[in-house]
Amino acid sequence: MASMIESAWTYLITNFSDFQLACLGSFFLHESVFFLSGLPFILLERAGWLSKYKIQTKNNSPAAQEKCITRLLLYHFCVNLPLMMASYPVFRLMGMRSTLPLPSWKVISTQVFFYFILEDFVFYWGHRILHTKWLYKHVHSVHHEYATPFGLTSEYAHPAEILFLGFATIVGPAITGPHLITLWLWMVLRVLETVEAHCGYHFPWSLSNFLPLYGGADFHDYHHRLLYTKSGNYSSTFVYMDWLFGTDKGYRRLKELKNDACEIEGKEM
Repeated sequence: MASMIESAWTYLITNFSDFQLACLGSFFLHESVFFLSGLPFILLERAGWLSKYKIQTKNNSPAAQEKCITRLLLYHFCVNLPLMMASYPVFRLMGMRSTLPLPSWKVISTQVFFYFILEDFVFYWGHRILHTKWLYKHVHSVHHEYATPFGLTSEYAHPAEILFLGFATIVGPAITGPHLITLWLWMVLRVLETVEAHCGYHFPWSLSNFLPLYGGADFHDYHHRLLYTKSGNYSSTFVYMDWLFGTDKGYRRLKELKNDACEIEGKEM
């Protein structure tokens, strides 16, 4: 397996420049993972498949879904891609490389774990600030246009928010100067996580059922359903910041009430 990855990587660095891989390659990888993981949830919602796992009963109209996709393509090409290109010199300065040898899995996993923890911390405070009155009204309300989120709404946001919260995603790699393959893995995992958090479905196989402190769709869907001043649940991937600062109390209370209701219903049956 390792030799296959190394052979594929050798092909990439032989045929493409560092800039092409770091900017255009990263952009292509992001778009592929994002849309391939997010579009199926539009299909599920339109077809009504697996509806028993849908968190909210309300569906988005096809027009609303199409608006989201159109805006996303505009933002990705006009904001994300230029940002990737502009940040390339910074990452190079901080030590990012694409050459062989590839880093060990121990190094990769350690760095990615660090990125998740740091991103959660930075994202929490940035997200919480965006829920102050002025910033919510003028910036963050764009993201909350979809009270019933679906996978692709995860990146539907005001350009200023893309830059603001995007910092949380890149600060870890900017500090450590990782190998490009580590950066790509981090990007893929982060995209899959945020799409899942906005997918609108809570499945028996959802990661939040098995991984402690993992937020997931049910956790973040609660955030979208409530008024901006009362929502809480500001965390990104892991919810330790909400737990520490008590901003998930409403959500935890709701879960307790639901569990109590299920227990009573089970006893009556």
